[in-house]
Amino acid sequence: MAVLPILEYPDPRLRKVAEPVTEFTDALQTKIDDMIDTMYDEQGVGLAATQVDYHYRIVVMDFSEERNEPIVFINPEFDVLDEEPNEFQEGCLSVPGFYEHIYRAAKVRVKALDRHGKPFEMDTDELMAVCVQHEIDHLDGKLMVDYLSPLKRNRIKTKLQKAQKKRA
Repeated sequence: MAVLPILEYPDPRLRKVAEPVTEFTDALQTKIDDMIDTMYDEQGVGLAATQVDYHYRIVVMDFSEERNEPIVFINPEFDVLDEEPNEFQEGCLSVPGFYEHIYRAAKVRVKALDRHGKPFEMDTDELMAVCVQHEIDHLDGKLMVDYLSPLKRNRIKTKLQKAQKKRA
């Protein structure tokens, strides 16, 4: 298993819409394991395949205290269960160091396949509901900065580009 590099905003590869998973191969299982390792290494609670430059509809999450209960969502979709939007402070591994208040549905039902292709549904709320929406946005080429004003989005982009140049 390996820790994969995470793409950072404004990398254009983050805008690519992910393709559905159609085959559940050994290579897919390895990629899922690598995504889980990467999420843990970066101390995130969720990671979309798009963030590691793998453009298939895969999301991994773990909300357990011990960080040993990963959930894998293949080809996830969600339905809003509560129309009233709630404001949450979100961060993103692809937008490191920034936490912004974003409105999202507080309750959603996620429908997906597990890592072996078995369908399941899960009702989520609060942080997990936010994470589901956030990660599915990644699969659709959308980022949390898209919910911000153009001025704020540009400020974040400029700061991240400066930081990326310093590391290069």
